[in-house]
Amino acid sequence: MIDCLVIGAGVVGLACARELALQGREVVIVEASADIGFGISSRNSEVIHAGIYYPTGSLKARLCLEGKRLLYDYAATRSVAHRRCGKLIVATENSQVDALEGILKKAHANGVSDLRAIASPEAIAKEPALSCVAALESPSTGIIDSHGLMLALLGEAQDHGAMLARLSVVQSLTPASDAGWQLELTIIDQTQLTWAGNAVTKLSALPGEKHQFHAKQVVNAAGLGANRIAALIPGMPKANQPPLYFAKGNYFSLAARCPFSRLIYPLPNEAGLGVHLTLDLAGQGRFGPDVEWVDKENYDVDPQRCESFYAEIRSYWPGLPEGSLQASYAGIRPKLQAPGEAAQDFRIEGPEQHGFPGLVQLLGIESPGLTACLAIAKEVASALRQGSS
Repeated sequence: MIDCLVIGAGVVGLACARELALQGREVVIVEASADIGFGISSRNSEVIHAGIYYPTGSLKARLCLEGKRLLYDYAATRSVAHRRCGKLIVATENSQVDALEGILKKAHANGVSDLRAIASPEAIAKEPALSCVAALESPSTGIIDSHGLMLALLGEAQDHGAMLARLSVVQSLTPASDAGWQLELTIIDQTQLTWAGNAVTKLSALPGEKHQFHAKQVVNAAGLGANRIAALIPGMPKANQPPLYFAKGNYFSLAARCPFSRLIYPLPNEAGLGVHLTLDLAGQGRFGPDVEWVDKENYDVDPQRCESFYAEIRSYWPGLPEGSLQASYAGIRPKLQAPGEAAQDFRIEGPEQHGFPGLVQLLGIESPGLTACLAIAKEVASALRQGSS
């Protein structure tokens, strides 16, 4: 029997695997894609969020704040490339100033102590290309190499005995009669599994082969596939397998020198944080995400969407040169709310929520999931301990 099986090798799944491996657990990670982080984790802004926007008392607010501290410490300790560049949240017209003040109050209620209001002249002195009537400055916002982070998490987990099986799709997940979980996996390409313990010591798997395994505990960290995994479980309450909505976000990069040294965010909208300016670690500017509700995974970027980007960006950067945006990449946020509905919190559900011992489900883990990954992992480990006591 495998001690603990983690479904999904994105940044959250890898953080969970690391946390469990550090506790001496035998951990196996199964991933449907050819490598780690193919989904949400490699298609985002790579921002370390400060914990500003989320409802007070929510998991997003609490785990973002804790995760930010853990992530900066981890990146420094493990030499993961990152930079605490700071961010300005801007009001571009007087009618937005009250909303800016509301964000400041919410951030302070969440425990974000370093966010401060600054007047337009100070903001423009910091970023001369900026246009705004007021701003908030967040000095603890940063950026990180997400792939470097995932490699560090995987490496540390493997150093403590964890193993990764790629190209392995979970086809069934059933409570076992003698406790634990019975899983059936389909191998979708030729791969080599080297699982330890009483499960599999060495298995050459061919495409289409199916294999069954027994796991004591399971963490469903499958990202966009997490709701599908929940629906596989016989008897899972409908309340614990909510519908999933795909909010595609397109990004465009700046084909010119970026005049900003900080991230620039407009006021958030109903589905996200608006078309904002982020920087990569080389200083290149990129803009996004917008919101495009889709019914399946599709990462193509329509170049025509850049027309709406120009108008939004020029509200805070009037000098954006014509023709300087080029299609870059797209990501998909796993939303638990339909278009127009109120934003939902993370759902980290253990036996107390769904009634199944030895199972923790992670549903709707969107932004700030990257920032919160290490804090989420601690939450998952705690839920597994409580569920086994």
